Amino acid sequence: MIRAMIVDDDALVRLGLADLLDADDGIEVVAQAADGVQAVELAAAHRIDVALVDVRMPRMDGITATARLRALPHPPRVVTLTTFDLDEYVYNALAAGADGFLLKDTDPAEILRAVHLVATGSAMLHPAAARRLIDRYHRAGRPRAAAARARIERLTPRERDVLALLARGDTNADIADRLGMRESTVKSHVSRILTALEVSNRVQAALLARDADLVP
Repeated sequence: MIRAMIVDDDALVRLGLADLLDADDGIEVVAQAADGVQAVELAAAHRIDVALVDVRMPRMDGITATARLRALPHPPRVVTLTTFDLDEYVYNALAAGADGFLLKDTDPAEILRAVHLVATGSAMLHPAAARRLIDRYHRAGRPRAAAARARIERLTPRERDVLALLARGDTNADIADRLGMRESTVKSHVSRILTALEVSNRVQAALLARDADLVP
């Protein structure tokens, strides 16, 4: 059972998301917060697996809240869920440690899929958000490419193969199938990759791989 928390200053949005998540037999909504401050307090008091976090909120915004949540001793996975598809929101949310970025007009089935995916350590980005993020890196000229390549050099050849597929958005099951591995072996590789690259989640690892031109 995935223990979920909803973080949004709009009570109607919280209600709608709670109804959606509770209708899934594999998800239990155990906490709801109206702002980032309350979200961090609740996550510290309850074991939360996945938090759906809005961006614009009073007292503490969703970007700051995401960073605080990810810094907890038992950090929840975070999916940023917002109305605003803005470059800075996408980049800042992922830099803060979010495992996913979705717009509130995302199909309900895709929101449920995102919760299940990030709970297992995978990532999920709204297609428009993914395109914006990649475009931003191309426009920036990839100024950290050399540093990114140096970090990639820490990986074994097999770990680079796993990272390349991870950066394409493949799940652990997809990677296992493509490389002829057990899924548990892929999970072990991903864990070592995150440690070696000094990143906190798959999204940040994927961005580093793209920055280093490991994938087109």
